[in-house]
Amino acid sequence: QVQLVESGGGLVQPGGSLRLSCVVSGFTLRNYAIAWFRQAPGKEREGVACISSVDGYTSYTDSVKSRFTISRDNTKNTVYLQMDGLKPEDTAVYYCAAPDPMYYCPDYGPLSMDFNSWGQGTQVTVSS
Repeated sequence: QVQLVESGGGLVQPGGSLRLSCVVSGFTLRNYAIAWFRQAPGKEREGVACISSVDGYTSYTDSVKSRFTISRDNTKNTVYLQMDGLKPEDTAVYYCAAPDPMYYCPDYGPLSMDFNSWGQGTQVTVSS
């Protein structure tokens, strides 16, 4: 059974940092790209970052470039999202997701329609 479990969310002040973790089970992580998405109240789900399986290629949506970093540790079945320089507009529920095998992350960041396995989400709130 495929499972993705996010953790690491919380309340942080503007300019602060958080590291989200996504632990996967039920499939071999090294064969899959993984992406992070977020959804703020009243807004559509947005692709944030993506990391490919074959060569570790990463892509980000423009609003988080140079602030967020996605990485993976296949030995720990875990994908991370390091978030620095957080802004109030980063407030959202953050989800990790897996697509079909051999998916390669596009340059413009992930699209939710390409992903079919999702975690339950973790809340990130950026506020003073």
